[in-house]
Amino acid sequence: MLDFATLSRDFFSDIDTQPLKQPFLIHKNQALQDKLKLSIKGNELLNIASGEKKFQHTQPIASIYAGHQFGHFVPQLGDGRSCLIGQFQGIELSLKGAGQTPYSRGADGRAVLRSSIREYLCSIAMKGLNIPTTEVLTLVGSHSEVYRESIETGAIVMRTALSHIRFGHFELFASRGQTSQVKQLVDFVIEHYYQHCQGENQYVDFFNEVVQKMAIMIAHWQAQGFAHGVMNTDNMSILGLTIDYGPFGFLEAYNPQFICNHSDHEGRYAFNQQPNVALWNLSRLADSLSGLINAKQAKSVLDKYQNYLVESYSALMRQKFGLCEKDKQDNVLITQFFDILYQHKKDYTNSLRQLSDVDKLTIDIDFNDWIELYDKRISQENNRNRISMMNSVNPNYILRNYLAEVAIRKAEDNKDYTEIKILFDLLSKPFEVHQDMESYTYEAPDWAQGLAVSCSS
Repeated sequence: MLDFATLSRDFFSDIDTQPLKQPFLIHKNQALQDKLKLSIKGNELLNIASGEKKFQHTQPIASIYAGHQFGHFVPQLGDGRSCLIGQFQGIELSLKGAGQTPYSRGADGRAVLRSSIREYLCSIAMKGLNIPTTEVLTLVGSHSEVYRESIETGAIVMRTALSHIRFGHFELFASRGQTSQVKQLVDFVIEHYYQHCQGENQYVDFFNEVVQKMAIMIAHWQAQGFAHGVMNTDNMSILGLTIDYGPFGFLEAYNPQFICNHSDHEGRYAFNQQPNVALWNLSRLADSLSGLINAKQAKSVLDKYQNYLVESYSALMRQKFGLCEKDKQDNVLITQFFDILYQHKKDYTNSLRQLSDVDKLTIDIDFNDWIELYDKRISQENNRNRISMMNSVNPNYILRNYLAEVAIRKAEDNKDYTEIKILFDLLSKPFEVHQDMESYTYEAPDWAQGLAVSCSS
């Protein structure tokens, strides 16, 4: 039984999943299946993951929500191509690409192979980087034809999370003046996921927890150079998880104004705008909770966001630079480093990784003056664990767009899925050095410089 289905019918609709033609399992996250203790194997797993068979006789449902998309309020959205199919050990199972729902708004409810590969790989990349995220259990391919700009093949990913509830769920009912439903949903979320929020201040405490979780997630995004691309309020998890991997991208040549979404013409969701957008989204959530917390309480909580963000981000950056103790000049030192990266178009991830081996950086004359300052700073601490600490937060591998594109091309053109497995294994343990895999740390080749990713799926 789905906990979410215990809510009233205002929140969801029953749906029938629409199986793919000749589905086959491309890859599964064995470690996640083991962690969940989910003993489904072979054809049974494929049947469930492809929408052919129900999970433990559970009725699939699609939920309704609203949201601000690129700053504009859309009064009704919903699970247009995803659905909850079950729950196991408290973890929700969701299929993305299993066909139309009442909220598909004229779309086919399908997901294509290329976007499914990207979501599957990015979810494991984020998990490997210790960034809060939904996780994907299976990637299923098929012979179903799906029409986008051209004919593509359909695919389904099975996502897992404690909850898939979004800010948009609260916005829907608040926008309709249905305050009792807002309260019902908040009470449900507190009961299931924020049980420690009790007493007369429970709603303020709950909102504070959401603000803190969001700040921590954004701090991780910024520290690891991740750009989400579509930070609409309907893509914001109430649990502070990264959800809905569409036109994401990781910083390569350092550019704080990096826009990963080709559809984002005004740069609303540029990399350096993400902290501000998250706060804006939290303010929209606060508006939706106005029947439970007053404006003064909401402002008091929202005012804490910056401190939560800076505290988490600063701690991560000290680790990345091998610094244990706080120093007033560290911000200057780190800013100067990023100025060099920006001025000389250096790779963000590789440059930070090389910090643990300063001898490598000295080969590059662009860093000479900065390294003198850095040497003086790290000598103040003489931290014996500096290198291991840095290598535990500075990844060797990230999901570069061209790596994903190579996996997609092999899968679509040659029915060759080996690259997906290779990337999955590397990204599962991104801080380790995998033997004979140095080429996966290389910067994008010339052919990949113009790669564009948009909201199309």
